[in-house]
Amino acid sequence: MTNASVREFKMPDVGEGLTEAEILKWYVQPGDTVTDGQVVCEVETAKAAVELPIPYDGVVRALHFPEGTTVDVGTSIIAVEVAGGAAPAQTEAPAAAVPAAEPEKPAEQPAARQPVLVGYGVATSSTRRRPRKQAQDPVARQAASAVQAELNGHGAAPASPAAPVAPAAPAAPAQRPLAKPPVRKLAKDLGVDLATVTPTGPDGVITRDDVHAAVAAAQAPQQAAPAAQPAAPAAPAPSAAPAAYDSVRETRIPVKGVRKATAAAMVGSAFTAPHVTEFVTVDVTRTMKLVEELKQDKEFAGLRVNPLLLIAKALLVAIRRNPDINASWDEAAQEIVVKHYVNLGIAAATPRGLIVPNIKDAHAKTLPELAASLGELVSTAREGRTSPSAMQGGTVTITNVGVFGVDTGTPILNPGESAILAVGAIKLQPWVHKGKVKPRQVTTLALSFDHRLVDGELGSKVLADVAAVLEQPKRLITWA
Repeated sequence: MTNASVREFKMPDVGEGLTEAEILKWYVQPGDTVTDGQVVCEVETAKAAVELPIPYDGVVRALHFPEGTTVDVGTSIIAVEVAGGAAPAQTEAPAAAVPAAEPEKPAEQPAARQPVLVGYGVATSSTRRRPRKQAQDPVARQAASAVQAELNGHGAAPASPAAPVAPAAPAAPAQRPLAKPPVRKLAKDLGVDLATVTPTGPDGVITRDDVHAAVAAAQAPQQAAPAAQPAAPAAPAPSAAPAAYDSVRETRIPVKGVRKATAAAMVGSAFTAPHVTEFVTVDVTRTMKLVEELKQDKEFAGLRVNPLLLIAKALLVAIRRNPDINASWDEAAQEIVVKHYVNLGIAAATPRGLIVPNIKDAHAKTLPELAASLGELVSTAREGRTSPSAMQGGTVTITNVGVFGVDTGTPILNPGESAILAVGAIKLQPWVHKGKVKPRQVTTLALSFDHRLVDGELGSKVLADVAAVLEQPKRLITWA
């Protein structure tokens, strides 16, 4: 192909400040033709699974990582050969394709396009400076080529160590350990000097595993010292046993993506916001009858009508009557931020873990509109197509544990929110109704709230209002 170039598409930050994503599935293979906007892979971040489109036309030359690999943001994941002029900022042509007589040309071309993905700016500034100096020996040239590849996010080894472009890098960087920013941060957090770490990655790049190995090696002498004492010879033995034991009787599942983010968020919420949970058991027989009637109403034709719909509406009514419950805590400003809108979160269990998408401006929706939004939210979550934006900006949440046959629970707040309502299973139970014990549809509600901004009185009023609406659904009209 004449006048062709190879463009490297880098892992973008598809969320807000996320540092890595896992490649779930490739939709293309080397040799395939791709067009601008075509989805080439699906990746999972800490928030959701997202499909990535390629921003240009060409032929796939290489996939740098297999499915299941977690890749840092800014790292090149796919190379595409395109026809035309020079490549923009995210393009990294092989060393052999760079003209020897024009070492400055690749550094000037990125200015033609404003960088839009994380990592482009670093690669551009680095490649502009390095061609101005000459390396002093072949070893420095090879190391400098590796440094340039690492900074540009290219995971593969240099195509030609003796290529003319290699001498353009200075000898000094060869003395600096090669590691990507997330790995450097990990080393700093663990107190590891990267100069003492043995690299195992491509081109001598230090990986996360290398840092952890260095920590383990540093701790080994400390653990070995007690072993020399008569009382501690058995200490090293248990460390060797679990490895073989685990492979036979245990399964280890890596915590990453949505599950990892959920775990961190729940720990942060549980130990930041002082939780209080209150409970109420309520007769929802009339609500269940109304659900059956609405299913026959032509206004709800084609819509999903279930108890959750009326529970959501009851919570929205309770919030309108007690607006201070719909708030958040601003730690930096030491202020309570009351929201005049309700983005209603619905906790959803998916194959990738628990997610909480929310219905934007749920307070302004009619009952049929709310039913449509709930149906779309649930189906999208089950299909794994929930976008990161759908999970941002929630104000209060409902979690329906009753679908699992559970009576109720003590839910943990979604970070940044002030309240979460747990709904238990709706069951026929003996209940005193009009002075007689009768079988009635009964459920237990639990409301957890942040006691920094919601006191017991306010939390109790909200929970009591939700229960009152579900017991007498005509209050949806009288309280509106």
